[in-house]
Amino acid sequence: MMYSRILALVVIVAATLWIGSGVFGRTEPAHAPDASAEPAAQPLFQVAVIDAVVEQHSRTLALAGRTEADNRASAVARAMGSIVELNVQRGDRVEVGDIIATLSDEAREAQVAQAQALVEQKQIDLEAKLKLIDRGVTAANEKNALEAELRSAEAALALAKAEHERGLVRAPIAGVVSQAPMTTGQAVEVGSMVAEVIALDPMLAVAEVAERQLGEIKVGDVTNVRLVTGQTAEGTVRYVASTASAGTRTYRVEVELDNADLSIPDGVTAEVEFQLAPTASVRAPRSALTFSAEGELSVRVVDAKGIVASVPVAIVEDARDEVWIAGPKEGERIIVQGQDFVKDGQEVGTIDAMSTAPALTSQM
Repeated sequence: MMYSRILALVVIVAATLWIGSGVFGRTEPAHAPDASAEPAAQPLFQVAVIDAVVEQHSRTLALAGRTEADNRASAVARAMGSIVELNVQRGDRVEVGDIIATLSDEAREAQVAQAQALVEQKQIDLEAKLKLIDRGVTAANEKNALEAELRSAEAALALAKAEHERGLVRAPIAGVVSQAPMTTGQAVEVGSMVAEVIALDPMLAVAEVAERQLGEIKVGDVTNVRLVTGQTAEGTVRYVASTASAGTRTYRVEVELDNADLSIPDGVTAEVEFQLAPTASVRAPRSALTFSAEGELSVRVVDAKGIVASVPVAIVEDARDEVWIAGPKEGERIIVQGQDFVKDGQEVGTIDAMSTAPALTSQM
């Protein structure tokens, strides 16, 4: 019994010493943290900004089009016959009234000669009769009859000359011969086309504009035209259609181009640039655009206190790397880097994007 009690006492003492070693062996920190102290301030998220500069910007509207001759007309035969002389070929320049072709005579010249002879005879008869009237040999009332016969002969001569003129095919307008389908010796009928003449000066650049943009183009507006051939020209809007095309619901716009040297050909693909009315807008990088919490296209700006806010914008002109937008006010600081990592009402730090300031923090 005595031995059992001693053993139990030893076990209790050993257990007490083992438990006490874990409690009293730990070292307490020299200074315990103060629970009432405020946590250290976190650094502000950094964004890059630019100052908004409002300018009057003229938007450019580029439309695909083509060149088109200002006028074209057909030189046609006005009488029957065969072509005895063809004076032009494709590419020749002609002036109004130039003889393009001569048709076979078909007795037209003989009719002119006969009518001319009759006029001369009537003139001689009248002069002789007037002498007799002056001497009192012939009654004065015969003068009126002879004058009437002379006028009738002159009218017949005019008709004969007009018929002779129909044997000549003349250029109806000044320009360049684009077609000459007839050949010498070929028989033609009245109305047959002997050649087609197109007027290349001025030249037209024709484009089709959508109805929503129609009100922005006015007669007299100056445009720039670039041809697929590499040529460029400046023109003036001379016509804007009032009726839409039934098939495309677009409106025809004609731009007049100076083409005195005939260097601009007909039917060439062209790009027509219209300078629209200036609009108050701000230039910004395309990457600055984002969407607000309401889903509106916006940019984010920072006020003087560093608070972020969204400003809805409308795109005035969209280029490859930058955009012109309406919405921001003069002097507002637009976030151009980091705008997708902040939200409205958040306080941020700013870096001038145009300076050589350090890069944004790794939080971005």
